[in-house]
Amino acid sequence: MIKNITLAVIFISSLVYSHCQVPCGIYDDALRIHQIQEHIETITKAMFQIEALSDQGDNALDANQQVRWINTKEEHATLIQRIVSDYFLTQRVKFKIENDSARTTYVQHTTTLHQMLVAAMKCKQSVDNHNADRLSELTKTFAELYFDEHGLEHLEELNHK
Repeated sequence: MIKNITLAVIFISSLVYSHCQVPCGIYDDALRIHQIQEHIETITKAMFQIEALSDQGDNALDANQQVRWINTKEEHATLIQRIVSDYFLTQRVKFKIENDSARTTYVQHTTTLHQMLVAAMKCKQSVDNHNADRLSELTKTFAELYFDEHGLEHLEELNHK
């Protein structure tokens, strides 16, 4: 009995924290893009805070806060990389063979997603807001390539809640 309850808790908690890679059919692509946008906002704020704290001086509290903002920036960049790789590249963007009419779209999706992964990595490596801006632009580009008009409307609704 306890073994079954433990397994159920582990199973349910894994569903809460990540989107499964089994064919469950429960997808909300616009929500994932919205999450990426929120992560970019957090990264941008973290970069600003890191810069501000580094200008203030060298006391223990500022150093502690700076480390916390650095960790936050890293965490949110990693979350973006997970959404891009585990959700879009693994589950949503489907491979198209060379002669397939949708091959060009597939190539645009995968190259844009790859650029997003690199931009997220560069956000980890620096406090240059240009990297976060680039990631934001790439996210917008991907959304415009990926969604039809209805999907873009859904994304817009999520962004205004």
